[in-house]
Amino acid sequence: MQSLRWFSVTAVNVVLASVLMTIEGYPEFQKRIPNGNRVPNPCIRSTIWPGVCHQNSAGGGPRNPFGLDFEASGFVWDVTICKKDSDGDGWTNGYELGDPDCKWTVNATPSGVAVSHPGICEPIDKPNCIAKNSWLANCKRF
Repeated sequence: MQSLRWFSVTAVNVVLASVLMTIEGYPEFQKRIPNGNRVPNPCIRSTIWPGVCHQNSAGGGPRNPFGLDFEASGFVWDVTICKKDSDGDGWTNGYELGDPDCKWTVNATPSGVAVSHPGICEPIDKPNCIAKNSWLANCKRF
């Protein structure tokens, strides 16, 4: 009985820690990219997409193309990830996130504002973007 209680308490603590890490995980990654907390939501203008690296706007779950590239970079913003066009819309990640010259460093103020999402091909209704955004459900630009 004692070992069952210990197992139950341990299992609850592991689940709780996992949930807290998920909830608190993405704000830390937002700080690793320019304007990470101000990336426009192409589905609902005048709102942001807090889970920048994820298909889910709130974060968590599968990563979008930018998230996969950022993970491959070791979650480090450098010239390579900055000059890449993760979503294939013709704009570099740096341009989309307000760092067109790829000079931003962590804790610095970006030279510009985020103008679009680096993981979602925009405009979303453009023929070459429709297939690239096939994972993007229920998103219509108005």
